[in-house]
Amino acid sequence: MLRTRLMLGLVPLLLLVVGTGLYSINVSRELAGSLSRDLVNNYRAIAACQQMRAAANLMSALADALGGEVGDAKRSLETERAKFRQDLMGQAASSAGSPRAVLVATLDDAFQRFSAAAERRLAFGGMTGSRDELQQKSAAAGGVLRAIEELQQWDAAAAQRTAARVADLAQTTERVLVIAIVVAFVLAALIAWRLARSLLGPIQALTASAVAVGDGDLDRVVPEVSGDELGQLARAFNTMAAKLAAYREATLAKVLRTQRTMEATLTSAPDPVFVVARDGTVEIRNPAAEQLRIAAVPAALAEPLAQVLATGEHYLPTDYSRAVALRVAREDRHYLPRILAIGDKLTEFKGAAVILQDVTKFRLLDDAKTNLVGTVSHELKTPLTSLRLAVYLLLEQKLDGFTATQRDLLETARDEADRLLRILDNLLDLARLEAGAATLDRAATSVAALLAPIADEARGFCSAAGQKLILAIAPGSETPRLAVDPARLRHVFMNLLTNASKYSPPGGTITLAATIAEGNFVRFAVRDEGPGIPAESVARIFDRFYRVPNQEKTGAGLGLAIAREIVIAHGGSIGCASEPGCGAEFYFLLPLPATSSGG
Repeated sequence: MLRTRLMLGLVPLLLLVVGTGLYSINVSRELAGSLSRDLVNNYRAIAACQQMRAAANLMSALADALGGEVGDAKRSLETERAKFRQDLMGQAASSAGSPRAVLVATLDDAFQRFSAAAERRLAFGGMTGSRDELQQKSAAAGGVLRAIEELQQWDAAAAQRTAARVADLAQTTERVLVIAIVVAFVLAALIAWRLARSLLGPIQALTASAVAVGDGDLDRVVPEVSGDELGQLARAFNTMAAKLAAYREATLAKVLRTQRTMEATLTSAPDPVFVVARDGTVEIRNPAAEQLRIAAVPAALAEPLAQVLATGEHYLPTDYSRAVALRVAREDRHYLPRILAIGDKLTEFKGAAVILQDVTKFRLLDDAKTNLVGTVSHELKTPLTSLRLAVYLLLEQKLDGFTATQRDLLETARDEADRLLRILDNLLDLARLEAGAATLDRAATSVAALLAPIADEARGFCSAAGQKLILAIAPGSETPRLAVDPARLRHVFMNLLTNASKYSPPGGTITLAATIAEGNFVRFAVRDEGPGIPAESVARIFDRFYRVPNQEKTGAGLGLAIAREIVIAHGGSIGCASEPGCGAEFYFLLPLPATSSGG
């Protein structure tokens, strides 16, 4: 294992450190043991010799004491002799069994002679003794001092020998430590080189293989040079590279299959498809798009395409008025655009897919339906007018012979004729608006001037229904002037207000509001407190003849469709926001003129 290799690599260095430490401990013990004892004993021996020398000199002086001082001299002589003997006994004990014991014995013999001579000298009165006694005492004192001198020289030589041993030991220890340091450095460098070679080699190979795998070379194999953790890591890396290679092959096959499927799908798609990059360049076109013989997306879609690329929101119009007309093979075709925002995190591609749905047939059918509705409505209007006029004449002339039931039937026929005539008028009006035949009589009108008469007119039927109408114009929204057709917009407002009154309960509040919206628009809104509109019906509320299911109120379902066409003809947009049980809000936006400040 890698841990065992590391430990075995460090064992020689560890043994060197342990050996050096043991040698240092031995040297320290020797310095603190025998050498220290020898130095202390030498110091004590030299100090004892000094004391014995002093005692001998004092004894020699006491032996020469005057006659009147003999008693005191004898007592002092005994005291100094006792000190001398004590030191001499200590030296004899410490020197037992050593060559120094001979010198101590010689000193003992000399001291015995000197002590006897000093007692005899003092016994005869000190200075008054004979010359022979004085000479004997002096000779004995000289013998003692010579023996002490010899002993001191021995001790001095022993101290020098001990100092020399200490110096030799220090020098030897210094050499050993220097050699140990050099060997440790060389050994550490060798171990580091071997460990680095055995560890960094596989790691460098693994790093190079990882870089190669990152560059896409999944065939790079890391050599397995050992059975330890590095070898296991190399095997794991090789296994991973093999799995990545297999996954890449599988993924590549899947990508190729997906690409072929996509190409086949685009090729078989009958509608033109453009895939546009973020900068607006066309990346992919299917054969249907190539048949259009245009290099880029139609210019009419430049603005919604830019908006989709900027916001990432789809552009999915449903109105045929947003269709794009293109000439294909000498024939005008109508395409309803679908612009889908697309993005791929893996390839970091962001763009849009432009799908042009061919709605030429539907557009023609819609035009035919509109023309048919207009034609039928126009053809029905003439006889219906005649019938309505006949019923009115019958009711006004009050002819005799009509029963009450017959008269009720005539009144019912009159009311239904009026309703049918209104429906036909609405259908004709709607047909003209959808066909673009109805022109707008535009006039510069302020918001306040537009809403004031409408609010006054609507208060009449709102008050009759027990409801309250509030006109709410936001500050700064009164003065902007709109280029609109007031009569047409009156139709829009009255339709929204009558619907609000129809579905609001007695005592409810209806709000007619106007505010400045972002993008240089004026936002008009009509809010009621009715039952609201189900979510599934909000998207279809402006369709022709559509009625919210389970409604008790009657109607043809044309009013909101006509209102939408009028707003679109003014260049605006209309919408609805509602929650069941919380009322509904119908709103539409009208653009302000370019010269208007918008507030």
